[in-house]
Amino acid sequence: MKPELARLLRGVDTVNPFDELAARLQLDRPLRVKLGLDPTAPSVTLGWAVVLRKLRHFQEQGHTAVLIVGDFTAQVGDPSGKNETRKRLTAEEVRGYAAAVLEQFGHVLLPEPLEIRYNSEWLGELDMAAVLELTSKATVAQMMERGDFSIRYEEGTPISVMEFMYPLLQGYDSVAVEADIELGGSDQLWNLMMGRVIQERYGMEPQIAMTVPLLVGTDGEQKMSQSLGNFIGITESAEEMFGKTMSIPDQLMEQWFRLATEVDSEEIDAIVAGLDSGDLHPADTKRRLGREVAALYWGSEAAVEAEAAFDRIHKEKAVPVEVDEFPLGPEDPVSLPTLMRDAGLAASGGEGRRLIQQGAVRLDGERIDDIEVARDRLVGAILQVGKRRFARLV
Repeated sequence: MKPELARLLRGVDTVNPFDELAARLQLDRPLRVKLGLDPTAPSVTLGWAVVLRKLRHFQEQGHTAVLIVGDFTAQVGDPSGKNETRKRLTAEEVRGYAAAVLEQFGHVLLPEPLEIRYNSEWLGELDMAAVLELTSKATVAQMMERGDFSIRYEEGTPISVMEFMYPLLQGYDSVAVEADIELGGSDQLWNLMMGRVIQERYGMEPQIAMTVPLLVGTDGEQKMSQSLGNFIGITESAEEMFGKTMSIPDQLMEQWFRLATEVDSEEIDAIVAGLDSGDLHPADTKRRLGREVAALYWGSEAAVEAEAAFDRIHKEKAVPVEVDEFPLGPEDPVSLPTLMRDAGLAASGGEGRRLIQQGAVRLDGERIDDIEVARDRLVGAILQVGKRRFARLV
C-alpha cells in the first residue's frame, strides 16, 4: 500500500465502497471531501477532532476539504443512535454554537484548501416542490432499514416524519457541494450511504463513505459527549488535557493513541505489545499519551510543562505556579456556586452547587461545604475545584 493511501486509511473503520477509493484518488483533480458537523454544543472535543484530523489528512495531500456547518440541519436534529426524538434547538442557539466552534476548527484544519459552507445556503431556499422532489428519492422501507428507526418502531417509540427528513437533507448537502467522499463517525455510516443514493437519484457520481470510530470519553464507557461531561475540548489548556487524559481507564489507551494522537501505527502496535507483555508500565504509558495529546494542540514544550504541573499538584500537593486572579464583587455573603460560575470553575451555578455537595471544592486547601461564604474569608484565598481548576480571589 502506498504511504499516501495508508495515511488516509489510518484510524478508519469503514470505506464503502472500498474499491472505488483508489480509482477516485487517481483522478486528475483534487477530490472534494465533505464533512458535515451540526453545531449543537459550544466546544470542539477530541472526539470531533478524530474526524476533523482525517479531513486534514486529505488536505495535506492537496484535496479540498468541504466543511459544512449544519446550521439548518442542527435545528432538525440527527436521530443517529437516539432512542427518542431529540429536543429541537432554536436558530439563536445554533448560531451561538456555530460561532464558537468555527473559531476552534482552525486548531485542527489547514486554512487551505478549505471551503466552509452553511447548509442553510441551499436547504433554507428549498420550496415545497423541491422538498417533495427530495422526499421522492427514498422510500419508507429504506428508512426502516436503519437500526435505530426499526428498534424504535418495534418498541412503539414515536418517530417523527421530520426525523426521516434528516438523512435526506444530509444527502442533499452532498448534492449541493458535489462531494466525492464524505467523512463521518461510525454512527453516521447509514446517513453517508443515503447520500450516495440521493446523489445517484440526482444524476451524480455517488460519493464514497468513509467513517472513523467514535472516541470513548474519559469515563471509559460512553462516546465522548459534552452533554455527558466526559470530554476534553481542543481549546482546553495543555494542563487540563494532560490531567484529564491521566484520568482515563487503562483499557482506553490503545484507542486514544490511535485516534487522538499522531503517533505512528507501528509504534502504537509496539506500545500495545509492551503493555500486554508487561515490558511497559501503564502509568508511564499513560503519561506518554497525555503528552502526545497535549502536544498535538499546544506543542511539545507545553506538553512537558503540563506534565510538570500535574506532578506539582498530584505528587507535591502544591498550587500551580500561575493561578488566574478573579476579582470579588461587593456582595457579602458571597454565593459560592455563582462565584464558581463567574470565575470559570463551573459551567453553571447548578453545577457549582453539585460540586460543593460532592466535596470537590476547597478554599486554601480545605474542603468547603458552605453555599454562602463571608466575603472577608475569600479575599486573598485560593479557590480550588477538583484537582486542576484554581482561582486566586482578590
